[in-house]
Amino acid sequence: MARLGDLHVWLQAHETVADRVVRWRKDDMAFTKSTTGKALALTAVALLAVSLGACGTKKKSTGSGGTSGGTSASKPMTLGTTDQVVALDPAASYDFGSLMLEINLYQFLMQVPAGKKTPEPDAAESCSFTQPTEYTCKLKAGQKFSNGDPLTADDVVFSYKRVAKIQDPNGPSSLIANMTDVKAPDPTTVVFTLKNANDQTWPLVLGTSAGPIVDSKVFAADKVLADDKIIGSGPYALASYNKNQLVALKANPNYSGPNKAKASSVTLKYYTQPTNMKLDIQQGAIDVALRSLTPTDLASLKSASGVKVLTGAGGELRYMVFNYKTMPGKNDAQKLAIRQAMAYSVDRQAIADKVFKGSYQPAYSMVPNGIADATEPFKDVFGSAPDKAKAAAALQAAGVTTPVTLNLQYTLGHYGPVSDQEYNELKRQFEATGLFKVSLQSTEYTTYTKERVKDTYPIYQLGWFPDFVDADNYLFNFLNEQNFVHAHYCDAGAKDRPCDKDGVLPLLTTEETKPGAERTAALTQIQKVLATGELPYLPLLSGNQVAVVRSNVSGVQQTLDPTYLIRFWLFSKS
Repeated sequence: MARLGDLHVWLQAHETVADRVVRWRKDDMAFTKSTTGKALALTAVALLAVSLGACGTKKKSTGSGGTSGGTSASKPMTLGTTDQVVALDPAASYDFGSLMLEINLYQFLMQVPAGKKTPEPDAAESCSFTQPTEYTCKLKAGQKFSNGDPLTADDVVFSYKRVAKIQDPNGPSSLIANMTDVKAPDPTTVVFTLKNANDQTWPLVLGTSAGPIVDSKVFAADKVLADDKIIGSGPYALASYNKNQLVALKANPNYSGPNKAKASSVTLKYYTQPTNMKLDIQQGAIDVALRSLTPTDLASLKSASGVKVLTGAGGELRYMVFNYKTMPGKNDAQKLAIRQAMAYSVDRQAIADKVFKGSYQPAYSMVPNGIADATEPFKDVFGSAPDKAKAAAALQAAGVTTPVTLNLQYTLGHYGPVSDQEYNELKRQFEATGLFKVSLQSTEYTTYTKERVKDTYPIYQLGWFPDFVDADNYLFNFLNEQNFVHAHYCDAGAKDRPCDKDGVLPLLTTEETKPGAERTAALTQIQKVLATGELPYLPLLSGNQVAVVRSNVSGVQQTLDPTYLIRFWLFSKS
């Protein structure tokens, strides 16, 4: 292992890497004077570790694309992204940027393998219903966290209970709303007690943001752990951490699960400007560019040498949320009329064509096309093109004075680099009717996640990357009493909730517990109610996954499936 004192000599002997360090230093990664030196040192040390890792002795392969001891002979890799991390503690994060690291740092009881739709055992040996309201998992023997602590059933119980107890407003507690209890009768057995019997989605929930298994000796039961202190048992472990700037992962030597890491180390570089990520992937400074490049940049890269643009099945949803407490309108009837008038005024196809160059498609339901049981009720009710006359009639019938002032909030970067263009096009569409006056405001995502739950934003942008490939995942998480959206449509314990009026809660129970035609009917009815009832959300667009890789990179295409799980352990380069 090289000493830090050897860094200068090593860099002189590897001039191309030194040049890259200098160029990365010049990237607009929001370095300040107080952090520049530290960030540069971390960059250099991470690159040093990555390069030295490539010189290690090859170990005997153990199959599954990996090698013994959790390491491999594949070259270290550098990835780029614009998706920021909210938190690496699973109790405090429910977003794509955080999950991209969590899926590689933690194990889950069950997980959906690349290219498949049904979950398979990860840390579990087997899982099944032992009673209609009891789901039992048996753990594999001899598993350890990256620090050497044994992984037991008590850790699993601890992990789920702390998510429910902490109930962070930006966390995944809504995913386990059907769990009433979880116990460990012995060191290798976990028993979940469920509120609704025969929950058709529970095996899938175990592999979502609520499912990472944490070390009960490291994490507190009632407090969120700092990102750089987290410990998992997944294919990778943290090597160094500079939040939303540079993160280095190393293959976890204690990992004994099915997803052996192919690359001995992975460095993830964060960008504030997608144009800089485009430049780095073209020049070979990074091996993979993950979310998100602009549609224009992607079109340009398709004809560039040395790189490949990969597209995979998606299911991403872009939508708008109405805050029932703070949106415009003097009463409930006026607020509903404003929501309806906005739905009549949107031209989804224009946004897809002008802003996204055809890489997204219009979405006329909270369940995108391509997902089983998806329908298009918003097209049936509001049409596929703007209708000013119907929008005006809705406002007039409720006594709404026009033009209505709309304060629309969107976030920078997290839902792609052209959200500003998307919301400027929406502003143009709304104001073209003469019925609205729009004020646009934007916020960086980590601030955005905090402010939106404080009722700061009356109407705001959100996006959805599915936890699992099922229509329920586009509905239950938005409509159950512990939902993460904070629209105040289905608040727990509130009297006369709009969702009670719409009757969606009994329908949710039906679709989760009844298979076959009865489930399909309930899913269809929920989608219809969201368009014909209180209208808490306005679906806009859906899209596929895209990544750009250097021509010597393998394994990325495999992970671009509708689960939106970015499996670093599949990645390798020659």
